[in-house]
Amino acid sequence: MCGRFSQTQTAEAIACSFQIAEVPPLTPRYNIAPTQPVATVLQTPENKDKQLRMLHWGLIPSWAKDPKMGSKLINARAETVAEKPAFRSAFRHRRCLVIADGFYEWQQQENKKQKQPFYFRLDDGRPFAFAGLWEHWEDGNGEAIESCTLLTTDANELMRSVHNRMPVILDRKDYELWLDPEMKKPELLLPLLHPYTSEEMMAYPVSKTVNKPSNDSAECIERVEAIA
Repeated sequence: MCGRFSQTQTAEAIACSFQIAEVPPLTPRYNIAPTQPVATVLQTPENKDKQLRMLHWGLIPSWAKDPKMGSKLINARAETVAEKPAFRSAFRHRRCLVIADGFYEWQQQENKKQKQPFYFRLDDGRPFAFAGLWEHWEDGNGEAIESCTLLTTDANELMRSVHNRMPVILDRKDYELWLDPEMKKPELLLPLLHPYTSEEMMAYPVSKTVNKPSNDSAECIERVEAIA
């Protein structure tokens, strides 16, 4: 699964990378956790221009009776996303890019109870996009929440020694197809959800500072010596 990530890029860098006309100032985030707002890019049938929108991390299906359901749906497996009731409608109609520049995973240490956190990013440090889905939910009183989930797939070679799953990082050339609200063919979308190439990524151990979601500083992404 993917339960933490970072987004520290400037508005200018995001506008350039994702070809968005207007991006408001964004606060650097070093330890984004579920149920928090995340920066996403999406398109709708009514507005084909790319929009930057802040969404609640944890997808709340439109039919959910309780929005707390979203805390259990922070990730969706790429292998089953087209069939799962919680995700299949969003997969066909409401896909998004979740903006990031790194993510964390924890490695179980042999003969030790503690886990070593690792930070993964692209080797050139540029922002990238997780494949995401989004939903619009309303309660009986008209309260609305727009939420999202991140897709996961098998780990690539770089990730495999730390964890057997990784978030889907989309190739830049696939952004347009993934966002297209008119594209509803699973046979064309599912092949996009593959492990990202290890050769373009890097990873290193970080401190247990990242273990607490309330710790949201540059210390979270600083390299440390791995647990002995």
